[in-house]
Amino acid sequence: MRLKPIDVKKKIGLRDADARAPKHAPSGDTLATLTDEQTERIANLQRVFYADARYALLIVLQGRDASGKDGTIRHVFSAVNPQACDVTSFKVPTDVERRHDFLWRIHQRVPERGVIGIFNRSHYEDVLVERVHGTMSKRVLSERYDQINDFERMLSDNGVVILKFFLHVSRAEQRRRLQERLTDETKNWKFRAGDLDDRALWKGYTAAYRDALRECSKRHAPWYVVPGDDKGVRNWLVARTIADTLDGLGLKYPAATPAVRALEIK
Repeated sequence: MRLKPIDVKKKIGLRDADARAPKHAPSGDTLATLTDEQTERIANLQRVFYADARYALLIVLQGRDASGKDGTIRHVFSAVNPQACDVTSFKVPTDVERRHDFLWRIHQRVPERGVIGIFNRSHYEDVLVERVHGTMSKRVLSERYDQINDFERMLSDNGVVILKFFLHVSRAEQRRRLQERLTDETKNWKFRAGDLDDRALWKGYTAAYRDALRECSKRHAPWYVVPGDDKGVRNWLVARTIADTLDGLGLKYPAATPAVRALEIK
């Protein structure tokens, strides 16, 4: 059972039912074991990925509030070496960032070769929020789709491997998680009143996400829709996709030069 890149020629399923775990997904101890296997694969592959240094890996995580972006990062990358892993959480743009093009702050955080970079939210916020709130024209929206595609193509052409995951959570599950943030004192800090404002715009965000996925899922930068109601299944599917991608890069440790092999330590 693997995630597949979305097929832009087909209708993109973002119904509540699509957020449920697949029927034959593992569970319990089996799921925990399978997830551990994938996170260990990522850790082992990261070592040679860092040494190989031909590629950078950019992971983009998008999703509604409480869709599990933080949890995915915490679990999927639990075994990696933090020296070669960089996480960026994009908040509301600062005044300085607003004085530049919308991709300016994004490009600065793209990982270097040998490093795994993780975006918690990303440049896709710039084709979602303003659209839903009606402050962006259709012309500007269309231009931004093109600019994002050109930007990601440029990154890919320069050795950045891009994987984009939309963590799809149902309306009922989001309500449960938001309620938990209100009642659990260890999670109160995560709650913000704006979460409820965005929840009231559910249909608008669904349409915005669907269009962004369709317009910007390319062979060099695919989008994956991850069923996110079951946190364990979500983590396993994302981890497996990342591990398979690293495994397919033909990574290898650089060979020592003849001069190095000839050295003798006394």
